[in-house]
Amino acid sequence: MKIEEISINSKEYPEKLKNIYDPPSKIYVLGNKELLKQKGIAIVGARKATQYGKKVAYRISKELAEKEINIISGLAIGIDTCAHLGAILAENIVQSTIQQRLSKIGKTIAVLGSGINNIYPRENIELARKIIKSGGCIISEYPLNSKPEKLHFPQRNRIISGLSDGVLVVEASKTSGSLITAEFALEQGKEVFAIPGDITKEQSKGCNELIKDGAILITSIQEIIDTIN
Repeated sequence: MKIEEISINSKEYPEKLKNIYDPPSKIYVLGNKELLKQKGIAIVGARKATQYGKKVAYRISKELAEKEINIISGLAIGIDTCAHLGAILAENIVQSTIQQRLSKIGKTIAVLGSGINNIYPRENIELARKIIKSGGCIISEYPLNSKPEKLHFPQRNRIISGLSDGVLVVEASKTSGSLITAEFALEQGKEVFAIPGDITKEQSKGCNELIKDGAILITSIQEIIDTIN
Protein backbone atom coordinates (compact mmCIF):
# COMPACT_ATOMS: atom_id res chain seq x y z
CA MET A 1 0.00 0.00 0.00
CA LYS A 2 1.44 3.35 -1.00
CA ILE A 3 1.02 6.88 0.30
CA GLU A 4 -1.14 9.00 -2.04
CA GLU A 5 -0.74 12.74 -2.56
CA ILE A 6 -4.09 14.44 -3.20
CA SER A 7 -4.31 18.04 -4.37
CA ILE A 8 -7.17 20.36 -3.42
CA ASN A 9 -8.08 20.47 -7.13
CA SER A 10 -8.49 16.71 -7.30
CA LYS A 11 -11.91 15.02 -7.33
CA GLU A 12 -10.58 12.77 -4.56
CA TYR A 13 -10.04 15.69 -2.19
CA PRO A 14 -12.67 15.54 0.59
CA GLU A 15 -15.37 18.18 0.17
CA LYS A 16 -15.55 18.75 3.93
CA LEU A 17 -11.97 20.03 3.95
CA LYS A 18 -12.57 22.36 1.02
CA ASN A 19 -15.19 24.13 3.11
CA ILE A 20 -12.96 25.01 6.08
CA TYR A 21 -10.90 28.15 6.55
CA ASP A 22 -7.34 27.63 5.28
CA PRO A 23 -7.79 24.16 3.74
CA PRO A 24 -4.53 22.30 3.10
CA SER A 25 -3.43 22.62 -0.53
CA LYS A 26 -2.38 18.96 -0.47
CA ILE A 27 -3.04 16.01 1.76
CA TYR A 28 -1.10 12.77 2.05
CA VAL A 29 -3.17 9.66 2.66
CA LEU A 30 -2.30 6.08 3.55
CA GLY A 31 -5.12 3.55 3.62
CA ASN A 32 -8.82 3.82 2.84
CA LYS A 33 -9.24 7.37 1.46
CA GLU A 34 -13.00 6.88 0.94
CA LEU A 35 -13.43 7.30 4.69
CA LEU A 36 -12.56 10.99 4.32
CA LYS A 37 -15.89 11.58 2.55
CA GLN A 38 -18.04 9.65 5.02
CA LYS A 39 -19.81 10.50 8.25
CA GLY A 40 -17.48 10.75 11.23
CA ILE A 41 -17.11 12.01 14.77
CA ALA A 42 -13.85 13.39 16.10
CA ILE A 43 -12.99 12.15 19.59
CA VAL A 44 -10.20 14.09 21.30
CA GLY A 45 -8.92 14.71 24.79
CA ALA A 46 -6.14 14.76 27.31
CA ARG A 47 -2.84 12.99 26.82
CA LYS A 48 -2.61 12.53 30.59
CA ALA A 49 -6.04 10.96 30.72
CA THR A 50 -7.65 9.36 33.74
CA GLN A 51 -8.82 5.76 33.70
CA TYR A 52 -12.38 7.08 33.58
CA GLY A 53 -11.62 9.18 30.50
CA LYS A 54 -9.88 6.32 28.72
CA LYS A 55 -12.77 3.96 29.44
CA VAL A 56 -15.35 6.45 28.16
CA ALA A 57 -13.41 7.24 24.98
CA TYR A 58 -12.93 3.55 24.23
CA ARG A 59 -16.58 2.66 24.80
CA ILE A 60 -18.10 5.57 22.90
CA SER A 61 -15.75 5.04 19.97
CA LYS A 62 -16.63 1.35 19.77
CA GLU A 63 -20.37 2.02 19.99
CA LEU A 64 -20.28 4.76 17.33
CA ALA A 65 -18.26 2.53 14.99
CA GLU A 66 -20.88 -0.20 15.45
CA LYS A 67 -23.41 2.36 14.15
CA GLU A 68 -21.35 2.90 10.97
CA ILE A 69 -19.83 6.19 12.12
CA ASN A 70 -16.12 6.69 11.55
CA ILE A 71 -13.88 7.86 14.38
CA ILE A 72 -11.37 10.66 13.77
CA SER A 73 -8.55 11.49 16.16
CA GLY A 74 -4.91 12.54 16.34
CA LEU A 75 -2.95 9.37 17.27
CA ALA A 76 -1.71 10.99 20.48
CA ILE A 77 -1.34 8.99 23.68
CA GLY A 78 -4.25 9.09 26.11
CA ILE A 79 -7.78 9.77 24.85
CA ASP A 80 -6.81 9.71 21.13
CA THR A 81 -5.29 6.25 21.46
CA CYS A 82 -8.38 4.88 23.20
CA ALA A 83 -10.64 6.41 20.55
CA HIS A 84 -8.72 4.69 17.74
CA LEU A 85 -8.63 1.38 19.64
CA GLY A 86 -12.38 1.40 20.28
CA ALA A 87 -13.12 1.61 16.55
CA ILE A 88 -10.56 -1.11 15.81
CA LEU A 89 -12.21 -3.38 18.39
CA ALA A 90 -15.61 -2.87 16.75
CA GLU A 91 -14.11 -3.92 13.41
CA ASN A 92 -12.46 -6.99 14.95
CA ILE A 93 -15.72 -8.13 16.56
CA VAL A 94 -17.53 -8.02 13.22
CA GLN A 95 -14.69 -9.81 11.41
CA SER A 96 -14.75 -12.61 13.98
CA THR A 97 -18.31 -13.74 13.22
CA ILE A 98 -19.10 -15.37 9.87
CA GLN A 99 -22.70 -14.17 9.57
CA GLN A 100 -21.68 -10.55 10.20
CA ARG A 101 -18.81 -10.32 7.74
CA LEU A 102 -20.84 -8.24 5.33
CA SER A 103 -21.98 -5.85 8.06
CA LYS A 104 -20.93 -2.23 7.75
CA ILE A 105 -18.77 -0.86 10.54
CA GLY A 106 -17.15 2.47 11.22
CA LYS A 107 -13.39 2.74 10.77
CA THR A 108 -10.86 5.13 12.27
CA ILE A 109 -8.87 8.01 10.78
CA ALA A 110 -5.65 9.35 12.32
CA VAL A 111 -4.60 12.92 11.51
CA LEU A 112 -0.88 13.52 12.03
CA GLY A 113 1.23 16.53 12.85
CA SER A 114 4.17 15.01 10.98
CA GLY A 115 4.84 13.22 7.72
CA ILE A 116 2.99 9.93 7.34
CA ASN A 117 6.26 8.02 7.16
CA ASN A 118 7.41 9.68 10.39
CA ILE A 119 4.80 8.49 12.91
CA TYR A 120 4.62 10.44 16.15
CA PRO A 121 4.53 9.55 18.96
CA ARG A 122 6.86 6.65 18.30
CA GLU A 123 5.07 4.44 20.83
CA ASN A 124 2.00 4.51 18.58
CA ILE A 125 3.70 3.09 15.48
CA GLU A 126 2.03 -0.25 16.13
CA LEU A 127 -1.34 1.46 16.59
CA ALA A 128 -0.86 3.14 13.19
CA ARG A 129 -0.29 -0.29 11.64
CA LYS A 130 -3.48 -1.60 13.28
CA ILE A 131 -5.46 1.36 11.92
CA ILE A 132 -4.40 0.53 8.37
CA LYS A 133 -4.88 -3.21 8.83
CA SER A 134 -8.43 -2.69 10.13
CA GLY A 135 -9.43 -0.68 7.04
CA GLY A 136 -8.79 2.80 8.42
CA CYS A 137 -6.52 5.53 7.13
CA ILE A 138 -3.82 7.98 8.15
CA ILE A 139 -3.74 11.52 6.79
CA SER A 140 -1.38 14.48 7.03
CA GLU A 141 -0.98 17.85 5.31
CA TYR A 142 2.78 17.63 5.88
CA PRO A 143 5.10 16.18 3.21
CA LEU A 144 6.91 12.90 3.74
CA ASN A 145 9.77 13.00 6.25
CA SER A 146 8.34 16.11 7.97
CA LYS A 147 9.23 16.18 11.64
CA PRO A 148 6.58 16.57 14.37
CA GLU A 149 7.10 20.28 14.99
CA LYS A 150 5.31 21.83 17.99
CA LEU A 151 3.27 24.24 15.86
CA HIS A 152 2.03 21.44 13.59
CA PHE A 153 -0.30 20.00 16.22
CA PRO A 154 -2.62 22.99 16.83
CA GLN A 155 -2.71 23.46 13.05
CA ARG A 156 -3.66 19.85 12.31
CA ASN A 157 -6.60 20.16 14.71
CA ARG A 158 -8.54 22.13 12.06
CA ILE A 159 -8.32 19.02 9.87
CA ILE A 160 -9.54 16.74 12.66
CA SER A 161 -12.63 18.91 13.13
CA GLY A 162 -12.93 19.64 9.41
CA LEU A 163 -13.30 15.96 8.49
CA SER A 164 -15.89 15.41 11.20
CA ASP A 165 -19.61 15.99 11.61
CA GLY A 166 -19.02 16.93 15.24
CA VAL A 167 -16.29 16.95 17.88
CA LEU A 168 -16.49 15.10 21.20
CA VAL A 169 -14.08 16.26 23.91
CA VAL A 170 -13.72 13.52 26.53
CA GLU A 171 -11.22 15.08 28.93
CA ALA A 172 -9.33 18.36 28.74
CA SER A 173 -7.55 20.73 31.08
CA LYS A 174 -8.16 24.46 30.65
CA THR A 175 -5.05 24.69 28.43
CA SER A 176 -5.61 21.49 26.46
CA GLY A 177 -5.06 21.39 22.71
CA SER A 178 -8.41 19.60 22.50
CA LEU A 179 -10.09 22.92 23.20
CA ILE A 180 -8.42 24.28 20.06
CA THR A 181 -10.12 21.47 18.12
CA ALA A 182 -13.44 22.46 19.71
CA GLU A 183 -12.86 26.11 18.69
CA PHE A 184 -12.15 25.07 15.11
CA ALA A 185 -15.34 22.98 15.13
CA LEU A 186 -17.43 25.97 16.17
CA GLU A 187 -15.81 28.14 13.49
CA GLN A 188 -16.63 25.44 10.94
CA GLY A 189 -20.26 25.21 12.05
CA LYS A 190 -19.85 21.79 13.64
CA GLU A 191 -21.44 20.58 16.87
CA VAL A 192 -19.27 20.33 19.98
CA PHE A 193 -20.00 17.59 22.51
CA ALA A 194 -18.39 17.12 25.92
CA ILE A 195 -18.27 14.44 28.60
CA PRO A 196 -18.97 15.81 32.11
CA GLY A 197 -16.20 15.07 34.58
CA ASP A 198 -15.13 15.07 38.20
CA ILE A 199 -14.95 18.72 39.33
CA THR A 200 -11.86 17.91 41.45
CA LYS A 201 -9.84 16.69 38.44
CA GLU A 202 -7.74 18.99 36.28
CA GLN A 203 -8.59 16.83 33.25
CA SER A 204 -12.30 17.67 33.65
CA LYS A 205 -12.06 21.46 33.85
CA GLY A 206 -11.98 22.06 30.10
CA CYS A 207 -14.98 19.81 29.40
CA ASN A 208 -17.05 21.25 32.23
CA GLU A 209 -16.32 24.76 30.94
CA LEU A 210 -17.36 23.72 27.42
CA ILE A 211 -20.67 22.46 28.78
CA LYS A 212 -21.25 25.72 30.66
CA ASP A 213 -20.54 27.57 27.41
CA GLY A 214 -23.11 25.57 25.45
CA ALA A 215 -21.45 22.31 24.37
CA ILE A 216 -23.84 19.34 24.31
CA LEU A 217 -23.46 17.20 27.42
CA ILE A 218 -23.05 13.56 26.41
CA THR A 219 -23.97 10.52 28.48
CA SER A 220 -24.66 8.11 25.59
CA ILE A 221 -23.95 7.83 21.88
CA GLN A 222 -27.64 8.30 21.06
CA GLU A 223 -27.33 11.98 21.95
CA ILE A 224 -24.56 12.31 19.35
CA ILE A 225 -26.43 10.32 16.69
CA ASP A 226 -29.64 12.29 17.19
CA THR A 227 -27.77 15.58 16.83
CA ILE A 228 -25.72 14.82 13.72
CA ASN A 229 -28.73 13.23 12.00
